[in-house]
Amino acid sequence: MRVFRFGSRGLLTKSSVLNSGRPPPCLSAVRTKTSSPKNFTDYSSLSLIYRPRVPALFNFARDLLDFWEEKEKAGKKSSQPAFWWVNDDNEEIRWSFEELGFHSRKLANVLTEECGLVRGDRVFLVLPRVPEWWLVNIACLRTGTVLIPGTSQLTARDVLHRLQVSEAKCVITDESMAPLLEAVSPQCPALTTKLLLSSKGRPGWGDLTALIRSASADHVCVDTRSDEPMTIFFTSGTTGSPKMTQHSHCSYGLGLTVNGRCVFTFIRIPTLSSFPISTFCTAPTAYRMLVQEDPSRFQFQALEHCLSAGEPINPEVMSKWRELTGLDIYEGYGQTETVLIAGTFKGMEIRPGSFGKASPAYDVQVVDEEGNIVPQGTEGNLAIRVKPHKPFSLFTEYTGEPEKTAECYCGDFYLTGDRGVMDRDGYLWFVGRADDVILSAGYRIGPFEVENALIEHDAVAESAVVSSPDPVRGEVVKAFVVLTPEYRSKEQSGLIRELQTHVKKVTAPYKYPRKIEFVDQLPKTVSGKIRRVELRKKEWEQS
Repeated sequence: MRVFRFGSRGLLTKSSVLNSGRPPPCLSAVRTKTSSPKNFTDYSSLSLIYRPRVPALFNFARDLLDFWEEKEKAGKKSSQPAFWWVNDDNEEIRWSFEELGFHSRKLANVLTEECGLVRGDRVFLVLPRVPEWWLVNIACLRTGTVLIPGTSQLTARDVLHRLQVSEAKCVITDESMAPLLEAVSPQCPALTTKLLLSSKGRPGWGDLTALIRSASADHVCVDTRSDEPMTIFFTSGTTGSPKMTQHSHCSYGLGLTVNGRCVFTFIRIPTLSSFPISTFCTAPTAYRMLVQEDPSRFQFQALEHCLSAGEPINPEVMSKWRELTGLDIYEGYGQTETVLIAGTFKGMEIRPGSFGKASPAYDVQVVDEEGNIVPQGTEGNLAIRVKPHKPFSLFTEYTGEPEKTAECYCGDFYLTGDRGVMDRDGYLWFVGRADDVILSAGYRIGPFEVENALIEHDAVAESAVVSSPDPVRGEVVKAFVVLTPEYRSKEQSGLIRELQTHVKKVTAPYKYPRKIEFVDQLPKTVSGKIRRVELRKKEWEQS
């Protein structure tokens, strides 16, 4: 199966594509579609076919991309490109595996010859989803340099922290972020090279496009070990500075195969409608916005399978999406540290509110504070068994912070930091982050169940629930609510009482939000996750 991959600015890359050839669904009579397994029979067969071999040496660029390049050279070229990029102006770039190899080898030589980087050096990359973003990723694989991706939403303080603690030797960005990086670079002694993707020159910066153009296309890929560092992601916690989450060439290069070979981020509806896309995965935030769109825009020619990840998706949104498209949303659960932990796989019964069963890569259990497995139906810590054998797809460490790394483990398990429940059929149910759970007058309240209740009301577009200090109960439930357009002009005090009454009817009355604040938008990460920690911190600091 072949599918499209999309970037955050409506940019389209092509790792595979499936054109079903069917006409667009008729919205007046939406057909219900069921996602059927194509390379396995049912959930129980997944563990039988998932038998990854972890070699001593592994490099994704050499062992996969170059493998397919050689097949092309041998006359087995696919009718579809290896890489397909489309921007907002409908400009396209299509590369075969041979062309992808040609350009990435030239960039690899830029990193080693022009920048003087050697195996293990770190590269800080801040670019939008332009073709060069993917080329830098592949070039880092080829050279054994460690990629540190960043986002243009980072502040000067964020960038300075990342450059200083990572000791990155090279930064690659465009003209929108160059002034910020230039301002902090004098405080980063390890930084030796700055590369700029821009038609305009800048003193002290190398011209990335010109350097690639003049570089040699002959490059021998580094023979990386499977456990060698491949990439570092900065992940934020509830306290302290972001941690450096390190993954190896096998934990990401091989570990991500359990997620599937078709991955999407949020795209615009016109793009989803115009291309023969069969599989679509985005954050719940995007689905919440999409179900408020004009239904006539939902003309998806080839869409067969929809997924959600990043945070729990509300059952109400799943129901609305099914009404509009005839498609169910299959939920997955994972972390930066873990790849896919659990999911509702094709062929499985969808239980709204549950994110499915354990991935075949992991033995997932619910444990208590001592690392003991709790009975089914009992709330506890969502955990992954790491003894006697640590799964190869789990992150290596929080680089430079052995104490923080050790805190993740308890007994035979890695603790995800999330709270959940496993039912008698093995389905897992999310309660909340361990630090998101609200303790009010002796009651434990998960934010997700309150948010589920709120979004069932027509006034609520999305919401975030956190704890708020209270002199009597210690803390109470507070909801930050984004209203749908038709309710924005309503009288607020009456609407607050209406929402509180609604929640009392939908769930246990003690869970209702005693405080409600209407906001224009919720703080989110670049991947679309709601930053409840930011709301909670603000709430408690004001007390």
